[in-house]
Amino acid sequence: MASKGAASRAAARKQKDKWKAKRWYTIRAPRQPWHFKVIGETLGEEDELLIGRMYEITQQEVDGDFTKMHVKLKFRVSEIVGQDAITEFAGHEVLKDHVRRQVRRYRGKVDDVVDAITDDGYYVRIKPFLITQGRVKTSQKKAMRDVCRDVILQTAARNTWVDLQKQILSGDLEQAVEKAARTIVSVKTVMIRKSQLVQDGVNMDDGPTLDEIREEESRVAAAKKAALAAAMEDEESEDEAPDVLAAAEAAADDADESSEEDDSEDEPAEQEVVAEEAEAEAEESTDTPDYASMKVAELKELLKAAGKPVSGKKDELIARLME
Repeated sequence: MASKGAASRAAARKQKDKWKAKRWYTIRAPRQPWHFKVIGETLGEEDELLIGRMYEITQQEVDGDFTKMHVKLKFRVSEIVGQDAITEFAGHEVLKDHVRRQVRRYRGKVDDVVDAITDDGYYVRIKPFLITQGRVKTSQKKAMRDVCRDVILQTAARNTWVDLQKQILSGDLEQAVEKAARTIVSVKTVMIRKSQLVQDGVNMDDGPTLDEIREEESRVAAAKKAALAAAMEDEESEDEAPDVLAAAEAAADDADESSEEDDSEDEPAEQEVVAEEAEAEAEESTDTPDYASMKVAELKELLKAAGKPVSGKKDELIARLME
């Protein structure tokens, strides 16, 4: 028994740790219309194992449109470039909970599956979904399916796959379907419930390249880093300025004390003259202080001593002191 346990432990030690062999890949949206936007990260052991992997994300996270929280976009990894996993748009789907909330009693439901081919040869499957204001007959449902199918087929034939994506995700295709269906019966809700890319067509090379996107991202990161460093330096200088001012004031106080000790040995008449001159200078300085020549830290110290707010620009601080 002991020898068997030792052999199993030795085999376990020799076993390769798969997690250590994996590395992180950056998932990027397609070149058009998202310009290789970063949409997530994934782990992979080899580049070949990532090809064909599906990645799902809500349209709100991609476009920032909060009204599209119920729309789920699907991206398929098609190419690996270094540490970047380039994807293609594989379709979208409206969440089933949102679809179920649209169905009510005494209303008609019309859905269909339309296979269309775009101008650039992409084979796409589109599933429209309509809810009518009231109950409808079977003949009316058939007529609605026919007009909706014609609108979808004509729109796909006149547009490329990228343009068709924009119309589906923006709601333009839904508006066109609704306009055609209203000629038959009053419609409550129209949505493209699901779209699916069945077969690729001709790839277009419009838009910035991946190298240009990486350079732009590096420039933006460097600019943010420089701005953060400058902000930290400004905060440190503002924190150090009051200390320098306090040290200067302390030195001035020491100088005043030493001068008072030296003056105590002089004649009383000279002390009175010096006191009168100091009072006159103090009155002149209090009457017309030169705030413009002061630094921001000095103005803040004056405001702090006066019990006033110390936030704002230099002009605001001077105006607050002049009140």
